[in-house]
Amino acid sequence: MRRYSRYIKLVFLTWDVVLLNIAYIISFYIRFGSTDRLFSKENAVLVLISNLVWLLLSIGSDTYKFIRTEGIEKVFNRFSRQILYHLVLLVTIVYVLKYADISRLRLLYFYILFCSEVFIFRIVLLTILKNLRLKGYNYRNVIIAGAEKEGRSVYNFLSRDLVYGYRLLGYFDDDPKNKKTFEHLGGLDEIKNYIEKNNVHELYWTIQEFDTEKLNELVNFCENNLVRIKFVPNFTKFISKRNVHIEFYDFIPVISLRKEPLQHTANRIVKRSFDFIFSLCVILLIFPWLFPILIAMVKFSSRGPVFFKQKRSGENNKTFICWKFRSMKMNSKSDEEQASKCDPRITKTGKFFRKSNLDELPQFFNVLMGQMSIVGPRPHMLRHTEEYSAQIKNYLARHFVRPGITGWAQVNGYRGETKELEQMEKRVEFDIWYIENWSLFLDLKIIVKTGLNMFKGEENAG
Repeated sequence: MRRYSRYIKLVFLTWDVVLLNIAYIISFYIRFGSTDRLFSKENAVLVLISNLVWLLLSIGSDTYKFIRTEGIEKVFNRFSRQILYHLVLLVTIVYVLKYADISRLRLLYFYILFCSEVFIFRIVLLTILKNLRLKGYNYRNVIIAGAEKEGRSVYNFLSRDLVYGYRLLGYFDDDPKNKKTFEHLGGLDEIKNYIEKNNVHELYWTIQEFDTEKLNELVNFCENNLVRIKFVPNFTKFISKRNVHIEFYDFIPVISLRKEPLQHTANRIVKRSFDFIFSLCVILLIFPWLFPILIAMVKFSSRGPVFFKQKRSGENNKTFICWKFRSMKMNSKSDEEQASKCDPRITKTGKFFRKSNLDELPQFFNVLMGQMSIVGPRPHMLRHTEEYSAQIKNYLARHFVRPGITGWAQVNGYRGETKELEQMEKRVEFDIWYIENWSLFLDLKIIVKTGLNMFKGEENAG
């Protein structure tokens, strides 16, 4: 099965092209009710260009890269990025060719259908692939050199989920005391002999102190025997951060504390475009009928203004004015004290607003103005930013991106009052995880979970 894995990319690419053409035909029929003009000159040229653009984008891209240990979110994120590039290029070509008869509505149908088809196909095929691995197919035989902390960590990770498709044969270590993790296969000098007699696909080298000359010999031996050798360095010796990112400037390895997808301009454009379109749709389609109702509810709940405006910490720790529906009675401590679960300042209407997230709706204007994002770390009061940045390590790292109306920490239960410092530390941990793992698919996932929580009501809302 392993020898066929190289063809998986070709299978995905071929099937995507088939789905693209199916979506083209169905979208034409939905828009015009027939296929009479399906093969007119302009339409034939359009479908030819669409196929060529997809194939060209696929060459050398990572759209069809499937890493055994990554989540499906990253697979969808790569595909979503290619879809966006395809859309931009196709629309540009149509404009340059001055094809005025091409229906914009049909193009919309086409992309909705194509995305839906591919997403379903990805889920089905990846599920089949994982089931095959569970049954013992498409696996890789792995050995580990070293049974100290790094070796045990590699073993625990690769054996954590059978769908990764790794079969751990054992480990090599010269120190007899390190025989507790899993099967001990011998000392380091016995690795070559074991590889010659067994079918090994990958070797993970986790030993930090070693003889350079002997290791170079082992590397050459592995390459000549088609065994991939992977090194697991111990960065904790000089960096206390668990996740690091390595990139190369020519042949110079440079280590960053974390990988940040939103550092890339293309990803920032994707996120900002999504934020702008999503917030504009909410403002134009929902606000006209919902806002008058919510405004009336606030006015009847207590005296005071409808909106509550407060200075919050934004991207790069810059201050901005955050908008909310007022959920409390007028008081002098709103900029100093967090709202608690049974806070007497909260009105009856405010309690409902906070449980359902309705008090956050005016922040869509903050998003439209570029001060916030739909999804991101929640913005805190200036006093809390100053207080927590002095107590929590890496706290200010959450300000590398725009704050959000909702976030990864919030949908995982860290919302509302933080009585204990540990609660805020966990919130920061989730926020930093989001920054390191951002994808458009992850944003959509968080938005859906937030919507579900709005209907259920959130227990931790103040």
